[in-house]
Amino acid sequence: MFLNAYFTTGRIVFMILFFISFVALMIYSYRKDIKNHERYYKGTGKKVLLYGGIVIAVFVAIRILWGQ
Repeated sequence: MFLNAYFTTGRIVFMILFFISFVALMIYSYRKDIKNHERYYKGTGKKVLLYGGIVIAVFVAIRILWGQ
């Protein structure tokens, strides 16, 4: 009942079309620049996974140590 006031049919259609077009443009843009990604950002994915894992591990350790 509460959501019906905010999400009319027109807004739902707009959100769906916006999401589809946004994802399509992101895929097109990435494919267009894929040569630059391979050239300038080689091995970046491994670094992101490593540093992201470290941040998550530190966050979990802090939560465990402080008992929350």
